[in-house]
Amino acid sequence: MHIQNRNLFRLTRFVLLQLPKLFAFFARFRKPAKRLLIIKIDAIGDYILFRNFIELTAKSEKYKGYKIDLIGNQLWHGVTATWDAQFLYQTYFVKPNSFYEAPLKTLRFGWRLFLNNYDTVLQPTYTRTFITDGFAALTAAREIVGYISDNEGIAPRYKSKTDRFYTKKIELPAGVYFEFHRNKFFFEMVLGQPLQIKQPYIDIQAVAKKGIAILPGAGEYRRGWERQKFLQLIERLIAVSDEPVYLIGGPGEKDDGDYLHANLPAGSVVNLINTTTLPQLIETIAACRLLISNETGATHIAVATKTPSVCVLGGGHFERFAPYPQDINPAPLCVFEKMPCYYCNWDCIYKPQKPDNYPCIAAIEVEKVWQAVKPFLAL
Repeated sequence: MHIQNRNLFRLTRFVLLQLPKLFAFFARFRKPAKRLLIIKIDAIGDYILFRNFIELTAKSEKYKGYKIDLIGNQLWHGVTATWDAQFLYQTYFVKPNSFYEAPLKTLRFGWRLFLNNYDTVLQPTYTRTFITDGFAALTAAREIVGYISDNEGIAPRYKSKTDRFYTKKIELPAGVYFEFHRNKFFFEMVLGQPLQIKQPYIDIQAVAKKGIAILPGAGEYRRGWERQKFLQLIERLIAVSDEPVYLIGGPGEKDDGDYLHANLPAGSVVNLINTTTLPQLIETIAACRLLISNETGATHIAVATKTPSVCVLGGGHFERFAPYPQDINPAPLCVFEKMPCYYCNWDCIYKPQKPDNYPCIAAIEVEKVWQAVKPFLAL
């Protein structure tokens, strides 16, 4: 949460912290509808590790007959529309950070949520934020459920206040660390039943897998492997393998894609970066024999579409998102150089400045990634 206009933020803060009290008072005089709201506004990979629980909730005994709404992130609205719309009644896709300095926008959205008369609000993300806590409170729902949470996404001075919005806060057991397992535990607690799901999946018609997909970005430049190293890796790939090589990604990968495409022999790779929708990118990964990427949403898409993958991994969220636990298959083969400062939540003690990336990423050499990739090639 980076604030530029403190005055606008103060007004938004008032909307998020004070108006829920007024809305809760008015909610006493109405009977809640059989309507459930799920709030999930983080990144693409987080959604891939979460989305199967929408279907399980819709088919559960507890919420049979409920209309289920979702507040999601604009980044992945195409995934919801393509694979999850059948389980949802209404969806709201937002840019989360656009609300913090927009008090009228926040008020209007909160009023719309209040008018939906929700019985229950679920906030399954372990790392809660100020804005998601505020959205939950503005519904004035009879039941609001979330994790006790950490302070990675919300300052303690605000969390101490927003904690009061929840009618039930779930405590995460010490042995449940991987993100998919966190989601599973949350919904088992909410639904009151064990869930048989073992890993994320996306229903895509099986095809003969062919080609190697490479996604060179990482969302945030410091978390990504240097593009010069990706270039060296691709040069080795095209020298020994006849598999087609596809550069994939969205607008954030365009500069890296242009660099790689310009510095490789003409016709040696197909540059699909910023030319496909997110569902099309998912279908591309599903059709490939191998994905090579940083730890991004693409890594989790590969698992969900049963595509083998090699992941260049840093230490910020080590073991929360990758490496995968042994009970999930096919798990990404992760390449990393473990440092004493791992598990830092990307609050790096070295504070690298652009264009440098995090030391735990910079330490990973091309040869180590190449040795991980070689067993997947038809040499």
